[in-house]
Amino acid sequence: MRATPIGHNFLHAARSILEQIDSLAAIVHSAGRGESGRLAIGFYTSLSAGNLRATLLDYAQRFPQIEVDMIERSRTRLVTALRNGALDIAIVTGETSLLDSKAMPLWSERVVIALPEGHRLVGSETITWTDLRGETLLLNRHDPGDEFQDLVVAKLASAEDRPRILRLDVSRGNLKNLVGAGFGVSLMTEACIGANLPGLIFRDVRDGAGSTRIDYSAHWRRDNDNPALASFVKLLGERYSLPTKGT
Repeated sequence: MRATPIGHNFLHAARSILEQIDSLAAIVHSAGRGESGRLAIGFYTSLSAGNLRATLLDYAQRFPQIEVDMIERSRTRLVTALRNGALDIAIVTGETSLLDSKAMPLWSERVVIALPEGHRLVGSETITWTDLRGETLLLNRHDPGDEFQDLVVAKLASAEDRPRILRLDVSRGNLKNLVGAGFGVSLMTEACIGANLPGLIFRDVRDGAGSTRIDYSAHWRRDNDNPALASFVKLLGERYSLPTKGT
């Protein structure tokens, strides 16, 4: 038996339909397992080095079919985006829950001080908090500026021992540029060291207990059922093995 020309056309169309059905089924199954789709991640930290950069690279290798949208904003804007559903997950400093969300403690990063080349403290391998007396400390109005200011107040109880603090509404890159130009010094997290600028020197800030660290955590809405989010949260749990809050 042989198919007629019309039969050949019918078989060709049928095979095409079946292939499309198989392809759609594979896409649906893949998305359901969190292996494809889209994930919007909000953050306010440097991607030049550190744990967030390493986590994103790991996620991209494991789930190459997931489109990752990276959104850098201040904490206030990240909270708004999370509430409106524009973000799937936000990674910020501190562990305080953002609105009614789930939270997972992640990593911590050393606090370092950025100094202009030729500064009087460059010759010291480590800097103590009391060394900041008399300095102009440039901090961002965005995260983790509040945490840094709180650290200065906690570490230096006497106002006379504290540096002069200026809060600026600039990017991390421009904050580094201002330090490099000699307008002051600045506190940053160790992830910022990965993108160093000429004329800029980084040193640890220590006290009797050693290095000072800033904590990071992840936050996402309870009602977010995006499978890509579930796979990212699972990866975070595997990498950092810390309990989730707000379950």
